[in-house]
Amino acid sequence: MNPLIHETTGGRRVVRLTPGKRVLFLTKDLSKIREQLAGSADLSMADVDPADLLDDINTDTMTPAWVCFRHKPEDIALDAYAGLCDEAGERVFAPEALSSANFEVIVSGQRKGTGSSRETAPQAERWSGVSLVVARSFAPIHGRNNVNLGQLMGTYEQLERLQAGEEIPLEELTGHYDPITRAILEAGGLFPFASKFAAGEVDVPNPQTPARPMNMTERILASKLIGARPGAHVKPDDLCLVKVDGGYSHEFTTAQVHWFLAREYGEDYQVPDPSKFAVFEDHLLYATGVARMAPFTDNIETLRRLQKEFQAHTGVRDYSAQDGVSPGICHQIAREEFVDPGDFIQATDSHTCMGGGNNALTYGVGATEYAGLLYSGFTFVKVPEAIRFELVGELDRGCTAKDVMLFILDTHAKAEDTLDRVMEFGGPGLASLSMDERATLCNMATECSAKSGICEGDAIAAEWLAARRDASAEQIAATFVAPDPGAEYAGGVHTIDLSSIVPMVAEPGDPTYGKAIADLEEVAIDIAYGGSCTAGKEYDLDCYAQVLAEALEAGRKVAEGVSMVVQFGSKAVRDYADAKGYLDVFERAGVTIIEPGCGACIGCGPGVSDTREQVTISAINRNFQGRSGPGRLYLGSPLTVAASAVEGRIVAYRPGMFRASVSV
Repeated sequence: MNPLIHETTGGRRVVRLTPGKRVLFLTKDLSKIREQLAGSADLSMADVDPADLLDDINTDTMTPAWVCFRHKPEDIALDAYAGLCDEAGERVFAPEALSSANFEVIVSGQRKGTGSSRETAPQAERWSGVSLVVARSFAPIHGRNNVNLGQLMGTYEQLERLQAGEEIPLEELTGHYDPITRAILEAGGLFPFASKFAAGEVDVPNPQTPARPMNMTERILASKLIGARPGAHVKPDDLCLVKVDGGYSHEFTTAQVHWFLAREYGEDYQVPDPSKFAVFEDHLLYATGVARMAPFTDNIETLRRLQKEFQAHTGVRDYSAQDGVSPGICHQIAREEFVDPGDFIQATDSHTCMGGGNNALTYGVGATEYAGLLYSGFTFVKVPEAIRFELVGELDRGCTAKDVMLFILDTHAKAEDTLDRVMEFGGPGLASLSMDERATLCNMATECSAKSGICEGDAIAAEWLAARRDASAEQIAATFVAPDPGAEYAGGVHTIDLSSIVPMVAEPGDPTYGKAIADLEEVAIDIAYGGSCTAGKEYDLDCYAQVLAEALEAGRKVAEGVSMVVQFGSKAVRDYADAKGYLDVFERAGVTIIEPGCGACIGCGPGVSDTREQVTISAINRNFQGRSGPGRLYLGSPLTVAASAVEGRIVAYRPGMFRASVSV
């Protein structure tokens, strides 16, 4: 049970702060954080303006990639908030700063825990002694991870009362949740709750929602209800016990999943149906080639060893590297090989939502939740709300789906329209986008702090899947899930005219800092990176090759002083590029080609910056400070990345733009 929860003599459960324990306020003024850590200042909610608290604290800040090379939570906690740095690049939190300063409450601003689904972030707080997390709002996966760890989440008003010495009834902090989420929190986390469920102390009755039009998310979840009557219906906020069709983990997360399962269920634990679950070796393949990763070689080898041990123990699909070459990035291979229409897939990575391009419901979860569903085959779900984007028109030839998502981030995500909702994509404009472009739309739903993204199925999707499955296009089409006429969308229905989208970038620091390239001051670049799950697909390679081939015809190549790196999303993508002749184009243009993997996107491979002064234009999905090196990183489309590499500065691509540079 959470140590802040106490039972009174009358049997009531209340929350009260522990005498002598402290509250840490994460303020925009970093010097005030340092003063609190040093013990020279203690703040009160009554004296703090919420506008002065840090917003959008991402999980890379809480536990940077190198911290995640450890799999035991108590070791992860030693470097909590190691990614929070000042303008000089110096850490605000020294090693053991959080765990040694006697804090039990931590306070921040809006959208706490954006970015990666890594459960290591709330683990770092919990194993440092923090038991109550206070923020204006929480990113959905991060909030769910807090629940699974038994971390209470509260409001500013509640904290002010607690700091004034008041005892608050526990139901004030947990009563707004559904009964199961509340029970998980009050039990102290998912594993204690699971024990109660197995013992019959907790029941999860199926929803009794009457017949109603359902959107795609609702239809998929209704079809997965365990023990439900045929034709069951669900609505937002319904609590469901649902079958999980499959999932996966990678070497960043598998070791912890294995550790949790062995700790909870014994060394001989079993996975009932491993057929559509998998492990991938994709994130850390090139880490040993990055100088700043050298100190963590032993940790990385431990993660690899434990993943192999887990795979042999469970019999899940094995996508390990062979002779140092990975078959590809987990999300790309999953959509290529086993995410099918109507599936409900969960995995230990926030970009699991990329599978939504296959007309499936897919999203990331933390290691605790994944371990639980892997062991049982089912999970607890509160039906999420949805927001629909009706696409019309066609994109300009200088734009891609990445520009569409940068536009949505700059508008709907900033307004929190997408927060914790499934982003549903449909409309006549969807037919103008390839399956790879649809995957980009869904992939970056997590950057919008959405629950997931999902696309309608059509003839294009049926043909693409049929080419990769043992089924005909007609058979695939018969499995598509479509929204019912009159389906409801709590986030509204928003029409996006694709023809109005312009080339955009996200400025350094956060994907939501969007700006049209036409409005950007001149920005010289040092690095151009094309790769990651978001931008290492076949269509993305088409874009890089198209721009570079045009440049070569005009007598141009990658600009002097610029390093351009292209990395494939999977072996199948590499084979495609080879067959198309792209490898020759890249070589002649001066591009460094890297075998499949996550690489620079996770800060582990060629394409990362080495100094704070370097500037990168990258087609990856997020640009949090330090994620891909210490430099300044702009996000752009594959077309923008390639064109900028040739020009040596950030520019929008225009067909034929290099012909004017040919001297006559």
